[in-house]
Amino acid sequence: MVVRVAQCTIDVEDLDLMVAFWSAALGYQVEQGDDGSAKLWPSGQPSAAAPTIWLQGSGTAKRGKNRLHLDLVADGDPQTEVRRLVGLGARHVDVGQSGTERFTVLADPEGNEFCVLDAAPTR
Repeated sequence: MVVRVAQCTIDVEDLDLMVAFWSAALGYQVEQGDDGSAKLWPSGQPSAAAPTIWLQGSGTAKRGKNRLHLDLVADGDPQTEVRRLVGLGARHVDVGQSGTERFTVLADPEGNEFCVLDAAPTR
């Protein structure tokens, strides 16, 4: 027996800001609770290819580098997608890249790092 990724959880300080960013970035639908959290649902059924995103209100700012982050892949040109995400509020960050990577490192409006891959992972 094995497990699969069903949901990614991101601790957030400003729920409304992060709901706006991540729902627009991923094209996910929002289900906001009364408990300071929100679930973002992909169109169709969640799957290992499109897990749900749980934005969990933490009331505290992010500290330090993420130990786990999202790697995203664009439907089209990755650099066009990077520009779109920056327009939504992401920013470029340096986590020690050499410049030869096949991905772009960004941070969401609260500083959570994520990558936009040049292509989907393959074997």
